[in-house]
Amino acid sequence: MSISVSLAHRVALLQDRPAGQLLIHEIYRSVQGESTFAGLPCIFVRLAVCDSRCVWCDTPHAFTQGKLCSLEEVLDRVEALGGPLVEITGGEPLLQQEVLPLMTRLADLGRTVLLETSGAHDVTPVDRRVHIIMDLKCPDSGESAGNLWSNLDALKPTDEIKLVIASRRDFDWAVETIRTHVLDQRFGILLSPAFSLVKPIALTDWLLESRLQVRMQLQMHKYIWDPHARGV
Repeated sequence: MSISVSLAHRVALLQDRPAGQLLIHEIYRSVQGESTFAGLPCIFVRLAVCDSRCVWCDTPHAFTQGKLCSLEEVLDRVEALGGPLVEITGGEPLLQQEVLPLMTRLADLGRTVLLETSGAHDVTPVDRRVHIIMDLKCPDSGESAGNLWSNLDALKPTDEIKLVIASRRDFDWAVETIRTHVLDQRFGILLSPAFSLVKPIALTDWLLESRLQVRMQLQMHKYIWDPHARGV
C-alpha cells in the first residue's frame, strides 16, 4: 500500500496506521557515508515522515511518501539484503513507536544497529544495544529550539552527537555547546559541513583554530554519487 500526502496530514497519517505497521520510505544497501562507521557497507531502513524542517535537509522526499510494512516484512527485507550493519533513519524514526521493537529484533538477530535521530524526541526507550547518532540542531538549521537537552543524560558514552554546520555562526554555537556541556569528553562528536553551504576547507580551518579534539566528517555518499541521488 503506497501513500503520498500533504505536509499538513503527515502526523495524522502516522496516527491512522494499523497497529504494528511501519511507514517505510525505502530500504536499501549502500556504503555508510557518515559517523565513525563511514565507509562500511550498511543496510538503510528509512522511515517516512519528519516533524522538523531543517533548512539544509537533503531528504525532503521522505516527508510525505511511504509504504506500510509489517515488522516481519522489514526484517525479511533486511535479511534478504544481508550484512551485519543496519541504520535506522528517516524522516524522524522516533515518530513511529514500532521502530523500538524493530531495533530490538535487529539487535537480537546479531545486527549492529545505528539510529539516526534529530534529538527532538526522547531517546530513553531505545534499546541500549543500539548505537545512537543524534543531531543537535545548530541555529541556521531553523530547528535549534526543538533540541531536547535531557537526551544528553540518556545517551551512552558509545553514542555520537552530530552537528551540521551551515555557517560560522553555527560553528561558534557548536563550540560553545560542546564546551558548556563537556560533550567532547562524554560522546563521539561529529562536525559536518552542510553540503554546498560551508566548504570543507573552511570548517577544517575553524576546527583547527578552535583546538577542539573532535571529528570532522564529510557526507561520503555525496562525493561518490550525485548529491541528489536517492537510495545510495
